[in-house]
Amino acid sequence: MQRLRNLREDHDLTQQQVAELLGTSQTMYARYERGASELPIRHLVTLCRYYKVSADVVLGLEGGRKKLR
Repeated sequence: MQRLRNLREDHDLTQQQVAELLGTSQTMYARYERGASELPIRHLVTLCRYYKVSADVVLGLEGGRKKLR
């Protein structure tokens, strides 16, 4: 997921640093960034809190909302 990489790079972090924050390996985190593995919800929540963004930002849903009737 390009958004994960962008957020990480915007905060001047390495994959290893983010992996440590999540309690996982650098290799597994790299798989999340590439989209080779799905990001667990617990990691999504941790990243949202750390970066102070909504899940919509991480998931790429911001700006494309339609109103439900």
